[in-house]
Amino acid sequence: MGKTMVQICRATLQHLDRIVPLFDAYRQFYGRNSDLDGARAFLTARIKGDESVILLAADGAGFAQLYPCFSSVRMRKTLILNDLFVAPEARCQGVGAALLDAACVHARSVGAAKMSLSTAVDNSAAHALYVRAGWERDAQFHTYTIGVD
Repeated sequence: MGKTMVQICRATLQHLDRIVPLFDAYRQFYGRNSDLDGARAFLTARIKGDESVILLAADGAGFAQLYPCFSSVRMRKTLILNDLFVAPEARCQGVGAALLDAACVHARSVGAAKMSLSTAVDNSAAHALYVRAGWERDAQFHTYTIGVD
């Protein structure tokens, strides 16, 4: 049995009706309350301001959101794959892998030196997907965060 081909497109404002529920479900996965209006406003601002690239599985099964960043050491653009979500009913069908592949294609097309991502320590399904896709856990750096709001 062959691998199903997942079509990926760069999302525009016309795709909001498909992205918003996915984005809302992604936020709920990480413990946030549902906020469809807030999700729509947030995504609209990112798209209108060209502040992120949102890749959408054409069938609406999942999305990835990339944010631009820069490496002072490399003096080049890098990308943060900040969000990756596949609808529960579409998991284990190649959607996540297709989104990761499309993210790499996009990164190369804009001349990025690298992409980075982080995920919850206990998200073993995501860890396995990233390893299968060739991502490596960074052994050189520790990541620290601080809330400022």
